[in-house]
Amino acid sequence: VQLPAFGGGLVQAGGSLRVSCAAPGRTFSGYSMGWFRQFPGKEREFVAAIRRSGGNTAYADSVKGRFTISRDNAKNTLYLQMNSLKPEDTAVYYCAAGYGAILSEMRMRRAYEFWGQGTLVTVSS
Repeated sequence: VQLPAFGGGLVQAGGSLRVSCAAPGRTFSGYSMGWFRQFPGKEREFVAAIRRSGGNTAYADSVKGRFTISRDNAKNTLYLQMNSLKPEDTAVYYCAAGYGAILSEMRMRRAYEFWGQGTLVTVSS
């Protein structure tokens, strides 16, 4: 499963940005999806997850209330809308696809079988 991510860039603190992840093919709706991010020298950390139907979501405490994960199964696309961005949100953002359905488990990297190449988001102060 190819998961190209796009939409990253440079934004000022307090601004908004939406990153997307395209998953061409008919199998997109069969996967639970997640967003992770990685800071330089750090391990990849959980940001948000969404189940196959899009009806259930989970967020890291650090982004809750500011970020929104969504998906359009008809367009085979995953989104992460990021508002009220902070300099500490600067990272490479990765999307991931997995077969699991339990949100608590989807906070962990091992729940995902497929990963995208990442897109860099830089928030200036």
